[in-house]
Amino acid sequence: MPWKPAATSQLQRENEALKTTIVCLRSELRHKQDFVGRLEYLLHQRTEMIDALHGRIDQLRTANQRLEQEAEHYAALLTAPQPDAAMLVPK
Repeated sequence: MPWKPAATSQLQRENEALKTTIVCLRSELRHKQDFVGRLEYLLHQRTEMIDALHGRIDQLRTANQRLEQEAEHYAALLTAPQPDAAMLVPK
C-alpha cells in the first residue's frame, strides 16, 4: 500500500485549511477593492466641488474688480472740481 490513510487525512486537512485561507483572502481583497472604489468616488466628488468653488471664486473676483472700478469712478466724480454756481447763471 503506497499511501498511508493518516497521510491522506493530513493532506485533506491541509487542503481544507488552504481553501479556507483562500476564501478569507478573497473576501478581504473584495472588501479592500470596494473601499478603494468608494475612496475614488469621494475623491472625484471632492475634486468636482473644489473646481466649482474655484470657478465661483473667480466670478466673485471679477465682480469685485468691476465694483472697485465703479467705486473709483464715482470717487473721481465726487472729488472733481465742481463748476461754480455763479458761472452757470447767464447774465
